[in-house]
Formats: sequence, C-alpha cells, structure tokens
Amino acid sequence: MGYNFGGGFGGFGGGNMQQLMRQAQKMQEDMKRTREEIDATEYSSSVGGGMVEITMLGNKTVKSVKIKKEVVDPDDVEMLEDLIISATNDCLKKIQDDERMKLPNMGL
Repeated sequence: MGYNFGGGFGGFGGGNMQQLMRQAQKMQEDMKRTREEIDATEYSSSVGGGMVEITMLGNKTVKSVKIKKEVVDPDDVEMLEDLIISATNDCLKKIQDDERMKLPNMGL
C-alpha cells in the first residue's frame, strides 16, 4: 500500500514547485543585488582622535588611508602600526555587521 502525497516532485504539485522555484530565484537575485550594494558601499573608521582614518569598500578593498603628520614618530612606529590595525579592523567589523543585517540568510 503506497502513500499519495499529491503527485509531483517531493509531494508538491507542478504549479507549487514552479512558484517555489520563482520565489527561490527572486530571493537569489535580491541577495545578489544586496551583495553588490554592500560591495560598493564605503565604510570608514577614524582612530586616535582622527590621527588615522581608513576607508574600505564593502568588498574589503582598502580605498584610502589618511595619517596625520603628528602621529608619525620614528621613535614610536609601533603606535602608528597599532592605529592602522585598529582602524582597519573597525572597518571590517562595520562591513561584517552590515552583511549580517542585510544578508541574514548567508550565515555570516
């Protein structure tokens, strides 16, 4: 004795499957468009009271680095390195937060 789940693939009728496929395709297109928007968005971070500023695109490409002359001290290169790292990591966090908010289905 077999079970009848309404025929079609996986128990879905032909019309329902086509509708599900259209919905999945639309979702995929929406996610692609959102990904492209995020990739083109600029994210900036300023640290050290504005001494170092990093601007990145959402695709994680560094667009600019601005360093004020006052922070360039040959006797304390480590501080400048730390400021650059801090600003870069902050930009990356902003991008990641935006991805999580706008692309929740990507598992980011």
